[in-house]
Amino acid sequence: MRNEVASFTLPKLPEEDKAVVYMVRPSGLGGLVRFNVFVDDQEAPVSRKIHSKAENWAERVVVAKAGDIIFIEQEPGMGIIMARNSLKSIDEVTGKYHVKTLTLGTLIKADK
Repeated sequence: MRNEVASFTLPKLPEEDKAVVYMVRPSGLGGLVRFNVFVDDQEAPVSRKIHSKAENWAERVVVAKAGDIIFIEQEPGMGIIMARNSLKSIDEVTGKYHVKTLTLGTLIKADK
């Protein structure tokens, strides 16, 4: 995995004074279920809460500083009515590998 991403450049790098968070879902489980992802509305570089909605709400707190690249894996699981989900931080090599090998999901940015 490390060799496969050694020369890979991420499609989006942090802008000045910003961080980038990549959310990956390498599992095919729940592939037909949309998992909505939300980030809190804070402007300051402090801890941020990232939420994911499926049958349940999952939450992951990350500390994002300017220039950081953070990778979070969304793990679907079996639910009662539809898929459930959880969020976990993953290392840079694993994160880059998933960004390189997975397809881009649907992006919908809510206007403030």
